[in-house]
Amino acid sequence: MRWLALTGSSHPSVKPAHRSLYTWWYVMSERHGKYNAKRTEVDGFVFASRHEANRYSELKLMESAGEITHLGLQPKFPIFVAGNLICTYIADFEYRTKSGTYVVEDAKGVKTDVYRLKNKLVRALYGVVIVEV
Repeated sequence: MRWLALTGSSHPSVKPAHRSLYTWWYVMSERHGKYNAKRTEVDGFVFASRHEANRYSELKLMESAGEITHLGLQPKFPIFVAGNLICTYIADFEYRTKSGTYVVEDAKGVKTDVYRLKNKLVRALYGVVIVEV
């Protein structure tokens, strides 16, 4: 109803003629994240991007084939410095290979400065090397 009053059209895909209404329409209709990632649902889990969802599907296939075990989602690594919690790094996936190696993966499209810093802190504090896919 409000959309009809603002635009004169009952369908939200019709772009408004007035510039300020167009800006509002664009913001409300697109709803992309900062890096244009689209939330995707697979097996009842909502992933931050299609890339991450596709990687989850690949890992599930690898797990069913017996190549990996103990597939986990979003393992957390709290970062403490001098007894104070500074931040928490949340990876995308964790699993074990056939040989028993513990692997932590992050499906990355854009490596931000914050990610690079947290990656170094996790490596220093936990000895975990994060595999970027």
